[in-house]
Amino acid sequence: MKQVLLITLVLFVSLSFSQEKQDKEELLALKKANSYIYEGNNLITENDDFVSGEMAYRQAISKQPNSMAGVYNLGNAYYQKGNYEEALYRHEQAAKATTSKLEKHKAYHNIGNILMQNKKCKEAVEAFKNALRNNPTDNETRYNLGIAKVCAEEQKDQEDENKDDKNKDENKDDQDKKENEDKKDKEGDDKEDKKDEGDEEKKEGEDEKDDKGKPKDEKEDKGKEGDDKKKEQQKPKPQPGQMSPQQIKNLLEAMNNQEQKVQEKMNEAKEKGVKIKTEKDW
Repeated sequence: MKQVLLITLVLFVSLSFSQEKQDKEELLALKKANSYIYEGNNLITENDDFVSGEMAYRQAISKQPNSMAGVYNLGNAYYQKGNYEEALYRHEQAAKATTSKLEKHKAYHNIGNILMQNKKCKEAVEAFKNALRNNPTDNETRYNLGIAKVCAEEQKDQEDENKDDKNKDENKDDQDKKENEDKKDKEGDDKEDKKDEGDEEKKEGEDEKDDKGKPKDEKEDKGKEGDDKKKEQQKPKPQPGQMSPQQIKNLLEAMNNQEQKVQEKMNEAKEKGVKIKTEKDW
């Protein structure tokens, strides 16, 4: 029993010694961190040496990673130099690192100011609200919140106006596109109509005119007329002072008939003994 108590006492003393050593190390690190922070403040504010001051703040953070002071002061240094992106990152880091409401309030207040510098008014409104949640009595934060709200409303109105203008432009583009398409369709239809009319006129022209450009009816009439003339030319025509073969044939037949009659009269005269003149009258 005494042996067990002795072991327990030894362990307690060892743990106490270890805790005391750890506390001493943390206290020493905190002192070193504060020393670097103090050095950084002097370098930046007194000597305007941003590079050396930034290095001192970074050394303070390395000694106390969970310390809000080093990160917060480094963020302020970036803000004063106009490096808002890095300043925002450091103040967000500070807000997460601390559990103190007052420290959170300071970090969120500065975050709101950085967002306003970046024209992100809507996000700044939320940052100032978070700052007031941690310290509702800060009038400066409340004032900044009012300015951020006005800015956010103006930006929203501008965005809505730009959206309306964009929609109008898109609608106008769509309307112009539709009008152009309708115009092209109409031009295409007109071309088709003109083509059809041209084909019809061409067909009518081919029907009405021959290869030389003369009307077809005239060609047919002239062709028929030419055929008639050709047939007439092929028929034998009486020449001036001459008789046609038919007239000659008729005359010969008449002469034969007349001669036959004369011959009959002569035969009758012989029978009667009367001499008759036999001159022909042709």
